[in-house]
Amino acid sequence: MINTYLLPLKKAFEKNADPEYSFGMKKYMRSKFDYYGIKSELRKKLSKNFLKTYGLPDKDSFVKIIKDLWNLPQPEYQYFALELLEKMRKKIKKEHIEVIEYLIIEKSWWDSVDGLAANVVGKFFSKYPELINDYTEKWMTSGNIWLQRTCLLFQLKYKNNTDLDLLFKFINRLSGSKEFFIQKAIGWVLREYSKTNPKIVIDFVENNTLANLSKREALKVIKRKNPEILL
Repeated sequence: MINTYLLPLKKAFEKNADPEYSFGMKKYMRSKFDYYGIKSELRKKLSKNFLKTYGLPDKDSFVKIIKDLWNLPQPEYQYFALELLEKMRKKIKKEHIEVIEYLIIEKSWWDSVDGLAANVVGKFFSKYPELINDYTEKWMTSGNIWLQRTCLLFQLKYKNNTDLDLLFKFINRLSGSKEFFIQKAIGWVLREYSKTNPKIVIDFVENNTLANLSKREALKVIKRKNPEILL
């Protein structure tokens, strides 16, 4: 049974379900989950109206509410959980790393994991940098590709604050992976950092062995601006 706080949101989502659009969303996500079929713009509007009316959950219940949202079958609830985590980031404490890890592992797919990695985990580790080494090492050695993808992507928005030694260490440890979502994440985080320092990315790509997918993704922005580059 979900927390009563969420019942008006559930009612709003059910009322605005679109079976035809749901079919397309499910197909796009490789039939992983069953969607209500609420388009992003409308879903955000419904979420905004809900929060305006009912406010944020209190600090004592928000973890239970986040887990309730995560365990509901429709991904629209997980998207709302990500919104709540963003809005309640000041209430997230060190001990909540266990909840964050749970969210990464449960119902894992690229959309929820990427939202967690770049926004929730990235901001969490900025707030508690002393936890980075222990938890990222644990995740890297877990064998779970979604925890590993999180290690690659949590610095996605760090720009000049990126710990390049840590990032490049993770990339080199995972560069031999055959997993699409790992190869793609390597390319994505390098491409994003190339907007801050393209030379460092070029040097890294030149001097390290990367999957072709990772290399193509890493150099997309650089090649668009400098089409003469032959890497």
